[in-house]
Amino acid sequence: MLRYFTSGETHGKCLTAIIEGVPAGVRIDINRINDELATRQKGYGRGGRMLIEQDKAEILSGVRGGFTLGSPIALSIENKDWTNWESIMGAETAEAKKTVTCPRPGHADLTGGMKYNHTDLRNVLERASARETAARVAVGAIAEQITAPFGITFSRHVLTIGEISDKADYGDPEFDDIIKNSPVGFYDAECAEKAKTYIDDIKERGESVGGIVEVIVNGVIPGLGSYVHYDRKLDANIAFSVMSVQAIKGVEFGLGFDSGRTHGSAVHDEIFYESGFKRNTNNAGGIEGGMSNGNPIVVKAVMKPIPTLYNPLSTVELSDKSVKKASVERSDVCAVPACSVVVKSAVAFEIAKAFLDKFSGDCMEDVTTYYNAYKDRIEKY
Repeated sequence: MLRYFTSGETHGKCLTAIIEGVPAGVRIDINRINDELATRQKGYGRGGRMLIEQDKAEILSGVRGGFTLGSPIALSIENKDWTNWESIMGAETAEAKKTVTCPRPGHADLTGGMKYNHTDLRNVLERASARETAARVAVGAIAEQITAPFGITFSRHVLTIGEISDKADYGDPEFDDIIKNSPVGFYDAECAEKAKTYIDDIKERGESVGGIVEVIVNGVIPGLGSYVHYDRKLDANIAFSVMSVQAIKGVEFGLGFDSGRTHGSAVHDEIFYESGFKRNTNNAGGIEGGMSNGNPIVVKAVMKPIPTLYNPLSTVELSDKSVKKASVERSDVCAVPACSVVVKSAVAFEIAKAFLDKFSGDCMEDVTTYYNAYKDRIEKY
């Protein structure tokens, strides 16, 4: 079974990830991992931290000569800001500086402190920080390389930033490149300029802003996931993974919540047969009954505004319970474009996991054999 976990704090020495269950023989290009990490760092409205960090992954184990060995893969991403925090975040000795005792509304600070009995809330925010997602993006980049030989591709797109929406031509063959080069993850240049102006206004007011992102997966064969067991449903697992990303407050597939605002004939995708089964619409977002149906998988996620505000909200000082203003940590005004990269990585991991669950094998040769046999069978169905 494909699985991973991450470790590391936002101002710690490094972030790490260990991935288990990758078959032997997967071609791994470190440049593709680092390209995703670099893309995650970009975006209009990012804070000063991104001027310090230049994220690059180092593969510590599990890969030799550019190919996976079948053993666990260990990744490390250096935190360059560690040099400024070593005396504060040291594992053996740590100075009592930059303590946090005024929890930020909307963050893990207060509840995390209560749960783990921390009186310095820095012990909470260091791990709860979205800095952790750099490790997840590296994992997602490996997941994409697992499924790439089978024609599975992943696209991302920012649909809205606050009140500003994008206009997109999904049929444009340059779509992915345009999104990648956009400072706000939009397709339409005019809409992108409006979003930038909007973010500037938000920053002037000491506010932050969220948005809605979209991930589209093409090339997924019908039958990934299961209708039999609740914990093997593909949409359930994707939703779980996406909801685990910091600041995500909702996930939908295809028509999503709009399905509850109309009637059945306008929701369900009719089935036709022309040298194979097909659907002319994709309101289901590529998943029916917890299984991929062969259509593009379309996932949307909403990101709330970042809890750190430069015009902070009211909170309570832990020591004397007096009314204070929340702590201000260095943060972003808008991280929605980066969020789209992280969500894509979360979706890529779950697709790769479901793929290897279906076509399990210790090496890529076995996986390919099982895949081709299944593909031949369903084409004759």
